[in-house]
Amino acid sequence: MLVYPSGIDVSTSTLRFLSGRLRASRGEHGTRWRRLSTGRQALLALAHLRHGHTYAQLAAGFGVGTSTAYRYIAEAVEVLAALAPTLAEAVKAASTKAFVILDGTLLPIDRIAADRPFYSGKHKKHGMNVQVITDPAGRVLWASPALPGAVHDIKAARTHGIIDALEEAGMRCWADKGYRGAGGTIRVPYWGRWETLSAGQQAANRSHAKIRALVERAMATLKTWRLLRKLRCSTTRITSLVQAILTLHLTCSN
Repeated sequence: MLVYPSGIDVSTSTLRFLSGRLRASRGEHGTRWRRLSTGRQALLALAHLRHGHTYAQLAAGFGVGTSTAYRYIAEAVEVLAALAPTLAEAVKAASTKAFVILDGTLLPIDRIAADRPFYSGKHKKHGMNVQVITDPAGRVLWASPALPGAVHDIKAARTHGIIDALEEAGMRCWADKGYRGAGGTIRVPYWGRWETLSAGQQAANRSHAKIRALVERAMATLKTWRLLRKLRCSTTRITSLVQAILTLHLTCSN
């Protein structure tokens, strides 16, 4: 396999952050000599998460075995995922905001037609459903654990306790028609054909759409971590990957 130098569009402060966390983790577990330093291990994990490079590609580039690359990345993901904010923490952080925006996204996965629980009829592809909450400026506050793609957004929101958490905090939330009937403090557009809506309802829906456009931008920003564009790992690992990327995203944003 040929090896060539490459670059990652991630700040050095993010590298230092992850390197420091890995160093602390090694200290806690009494880890001795490793083939890669914490800095190189952090770079390895960032290359995988940011560009989606395979373990074999990264192993060749970093001069380690494929199984070693897998273990190093899994360790980094575990360290990062543990730092991701919980729903309660995200709601508390948003308590000073005027409102939040809720939306679901489908993370495509590598599955066959027989895997029906992971097939999203809405998107016509296999994937995992992840709920995302952003602030009024479109900054990501929280991302949920991943559920099979066949799960509808409103069911996912109820499963994660999002609706109850927002209602308990008295936090107003804008969402799309996929959350119709959610109740609580969730606000959705008026339902019906455009021509049957009154002028006031049409104006309200236009305003609603402009607000919700911010969460779409946030989703696109989150998916600059290109691993999320096509996940080829076990579905049991996807939640940890999402939480790890959320931690890095929040670190880069600060």
